[in-house]
Amino acid sequence: MSDIKICPTCGSKSKFKEKDGVKTYTAVQDDEAFKKIGQMKKAMQKFKDKAEALEKELNELKASL
Repeated sequence: MSDIKICPTCGSKSKFKEKDGVKTYTAVQDDEAFKKIGQMKKAMQKFKDKAEALEKELNELKASL
């Protein structure tokens, strides 16, 4: 995931990269942010679904003992 910092020049949230001692700030566009948020929501939903399935399976195993 990108390193997000406040740009010292304009004060906006920016992606921060440092390569060979050169610091670069790139403004985060709304489209980029929404895309990342969408990806994170999908990943969290998959995790939630897997956790619920495992919990259901655990309860079934406990009941069978």
